[in-house]
Amino acid sequence: MTPKTIAPGGTLGIVGGGQLGRMIALAAANMGLKAHIYCPDADSPAFDVAAKTTCAAYDDAEALTRFAQSVDVVTYEFENIPRETADLLAAHAALHPSASALATTQDRLSEKDFINRLGIPTAPFRAVDTPDDFARALDAIGRPAVLKTRRFGYDGKGQRIIRTEAESDRNAIFAEFGGAALILEGFVAFEREVSVVAARAADGSFAAFDLCENEHRDHILAVTRVPAPGIAPETAQAALGIARTIADALDYVGVLAVEMFLVREADGAERLVVNEIAPRVHNSGHWTIEGATTSQFAQHVRAVCGWPLGDPSRPGGLKAEMRNLIGDEVEGWRSVLAEPGAHLHLYGKGEARPGRKMGHVTRLKP
Repeated sequence: MTPKTIAPGGTLGIVGGGQLGRMIALAAANMGLKAHIYCPDADSPAFDVAAKTTCAAYDDAEALTRFAQSVDVVTYEFENIPRETADLLAAHAALHPSASALATTQDRLSEKDFINRLGIPTAPFRAVDTPDDFARALDAIGRPAVLKTRRFGYDGKGQRIIRTEAESDRNAIFAEFGGAALILEGFVAFEREVSVVAARAADGSFAAFDLCENEHRDHILAVTRVPAPGIAPETAQAALGIARTIADALDYVGVLAVEMFLVREADGAERLVVNEIAPRVHNSGHWTIEGATTSQFAQHVRAVCGWPLGDPSRPGGLKAEMRNLIGDEVEGWRSVLAEPGAHLHLYGKGEARPGRKMGHVTRLKP
């Protein structure tokens, strides 16, 4: 792919108006670029920091065309946009990551097929399109297993753990998901969850941040620690190598995250199993704003605009811990501001609902 360079003063189009789009737009502004946000939600947090906004549906072809023609390059902050939307945008502007990368990663079945073809392990899985498919998949994989929607799931939404015979009624379970296309995944007995956030440019250059350890609560990321403590250096390098293999195979442009399970064998050996790919900037990379020489958001802007990738290292080898402020945890913002060395980020969301990410705080340690 021939890189296209967007000069300072140009306009970056961002599809999606949540906190990720907001932080991409802020990074773009710091680099002399304007941001034009496209989102159907009028109260989108990213609208507050953008030079221009379009509030329209993701299937509004006329609005999408005008948007794409008004910017120099288009990216997106989340993967749950229709493939048709991505194709239309790509017909009128450079789109990074590409529509094909989006299509591969937004469907859990195609994503796992893709990862396995690269020789990278995942949990065992089976497609589930009918109640009979579910019964056959459960016979093949066994319990416990995790039944998930193939598309549009995040933060634990659209999935259910199957542990017992009573939870295995094929018709009841299938009805619960409303007939959506599903995938059954074998349960991985992991020690911890880790992720690699990395960037790839159109010229093939690659830069990865250090391996992170992620702690979830109620299926939502609560804490990220970097570097992931207690993991062998060769395992951390292997994780970065997996991320590069995936990015190269997708001919990826931009930042992506590869979420993995760390499995501890009986003899103490460490093994990595890929859980999923996020084709975008990622919650487990928020620590990079203060904790890395180049943040994941600045890195994404560099990649999609055809600029050289920045240095992903941690200055002075500082350790970082990022905590999400979820729901009413955001009410503690005053005490965070009073804490020396704490870096507070609030997303400008109005209502602090349970499970809603309202902000995050990063703490750096020697």
